[in-house]
Amino acid sequence: METGTGTGKALLAGAGGWLAGIAWQLQQATLTAPALSGALVASGLVVGLAVGVWVRRPSRGQGRLWRQLRAPLAVALWFLATASCGYGLTAWRADARLAQRLAPAVEGRDLWVTGVVASLPQDGLIGVRFRFEVEQADLDGAAVMVPPMLALGWYRQGLTEPAALVRLDSLRAGQRWRLPLRLRQPHGSLNPHGFDYELWLFEAGVQATGTVRDTAGLTPMLLQADAGAPLQRLRQWVRDGIQARVTDPAVAGVVAALAIGDQAAIDRADWDLFRHTGVAHLMSISGLHVTMFAWLAAGAVALVWRRSGRAMTWCATPVAARWGGLALAMGYAALAGWGVPAQRTVLMLATVTLLRQSGWHWPWLHVLLAAAVVVTAMDPWALLQPGFWLSFAAVGLLMASEPARRARSVPAGPKAPGMAARARRWLAA
Repeated sequence: METGTGTGKALLAGAGGWLAGIAWQLQQATLTAPALSGALVASGLVVGLAVGVWVRRPSRGQGRLWRQLRAPLAVALWFLATASCGYGLTAWRADARLAQRLAPAVEGRDLWVTGVVASLPQDGLIGVRFRFEVEQADLDGAAVMVPPMLALGWYRQGLTEPAALVRLDSLRAGQRWRLPLRLRQPHGSLNPHGFDYELWLFEAGVQATGTVRDTAGLTPMLLQADAGAPLQRLRQWVRDGIQARVTDPAVAGVVAALAIGDQAAIDRADWDLFRHTGVAHLMSISGLHVTMFAWLAAGAVALVWRRSGRAMTWCATPVAARWGGLALAMGYAALAGWGVPAQRTVLMLATVTLLRQSGWHWPWLHVLLAAAVVVTAMDPWALLQPGFWLSFAAVGLLMASEPARRARSVPAGPKAPGMAARARRWLAA
C-alpha cells in the first residue's frame, strides 16, 4: 500500500513533532511538574483526535481560501499535538525514574543488600566492577528502599585474608549475594563536551553507585550460584571458555570483545594500540555492527532458503530472509550484552521489518521516522547518544541502496547491455 501525499505529510509532521517535543524537553534544566506533564499529554491527545476527525469531514460548502489553508493548518496542529505528547511523556518518565534515586539518609551508610549479579564482572587492576539487581536492602536491621539497579565496585585494596580474595575471584554473573555496601548517588566529571557518565548511568536505569565492604564483621555471602540473569550466565560461560582455552591473556581479551562484546577484557595497552592505529571501533559492538550483521544474516538465510523447494512453498524467500535476519541479529545483540545501543538497534530493525511485512510501501525516510518514533518511545534519552544517529545513518544507507538493486534487476530491453554497461550498473548498485 503506497502512502498518499496527505498521509505522507501527516506522518512527517507527526514524527517530526514527536521528536521535536522530546528534544526540547531534553534541553530543559528542570523538570515540569507531573500535573503539567499529564496536561500536556492529554491536550496533545485531544488535539490529535480533533484533527483526525476534522480532516475526514467533507470540505464542501467552504470557501476556496479555507480549503487551501485547511491541509497546512491540520499538519501544523498535528505537529503541535505530537510535540506536546512527546514533551509531556518524556518529562513524566524522567520524573518517575528520578523517584528511584538514592535517598540522602542512606548515602554513605553501611547497608546489607541482597540481589543478583546482573552483568559480566569486569576485572581490572584494582578490583572488579559489576551491575547488581537489588532484591532487598537493610539498614541497622530495618528494611530500606534503594534503587533497583546498582553499579558496584569490589576492590582488592585492603583485602589481606585469603578467604576475601577467594570471594572476589569467585564472583560470576547470575549469582545471588548478600553484600555489605556503601552507596552514593551517581556523579560524573563536568568537563565541557566530555563523556557524561551520569547521563549514561541514568539512561541505563542505574540510580546509585557503591563499593563492597569486605572487612572484619562485614563478610559478603554467596547465597546461590545460578539465581538469575540466564543471558549473562551464558556470556559468562563463553568468556570463561575463551579464557581457559586461549593461553595469551591479550589475545583472549580481544576474542572475548569480538565474540560477546566484553570490551573491558582488552588490556589497556592494547586499547592504546588500537586507538593509535584507528581500529578501536572494530572492538566495540555497536548498533552499526548489529545492523550490518542483520543485513548479512538476511542474505545468508535467503541463500539457504532458496535451496529448498518445500521451504519456499511454505514461506516466500524474502519474508524468511527478513525475519531470519531480524532473529539472528537479536541473538547477536543478546550475546553481545544486550546493551542500550543494541536494544535500540534491534527495536529499529523490528520496526522496519514489520513495516515491510505489512505491505506498506513507504518511502525510506518515512520508514526511518517511524522507527525513530518507536525507539524514542521506548528510550527518549536515545536522542542524546551518538549511537542513535550512527545506527539510523547505517540503516538509511542500506535502505537508500534498494533502488539501485531494483534498477539492476529490471530488464534492459530488446538489446542486452554490454560488459561495460553491466560493470557500471554493478558499481552503482
